[in-house]
Amino acid sequence: MGRILSIDFGQKRVGLAVTDELKIIATALATIPANEIMTFLKKYVSRNAVECFVVGEPKQMNNTASESAKYIEPFIRRLKAEFPEIPIERMDERFTSMIATQAIRESGAKKKNRRDKSLVDTISAVIILQSFMEKRTMSR
Repeated sequence: MGRILSIDFGQKRVGLAVTDELKIIATALATIPANEIMTFLKKYVSRNAVECFVVGEPKQMNNTASESAKYIEPFIRRLKAEFPEIPIERMDERFTSMIATQAIRESGAKKKNRRDKSLVDTISAVIILQSFMEKRTMSR
């Protein structure tokens, strides 16, 4: 059984989250500089069975693609080329940064940690993955 790996792609940083092998729990994995993401993923996939990638899909309130979608599409093409055997799913990522920021604040994190954008990116990836897992469970 493979893991599901969630990707919150940004121009500067990429937040990553992963499930356990039984696909029960979504856990923060890392935040990687965008220019290092493929190297990181190649290394990760060589050491861990990955069943599926879930990439956040930025949308506007009217359900159309947001401005940042133009940066994600080239990344997805590269992801497909590098890992043709691993399916890629998309998951709406609206509000994930806001939810992540609120969760960090409510966790009692220190002010310095609440300002850490890489933490927000990683938590956003967890939220995307958790949402994907819930959607998958409901559609069964």
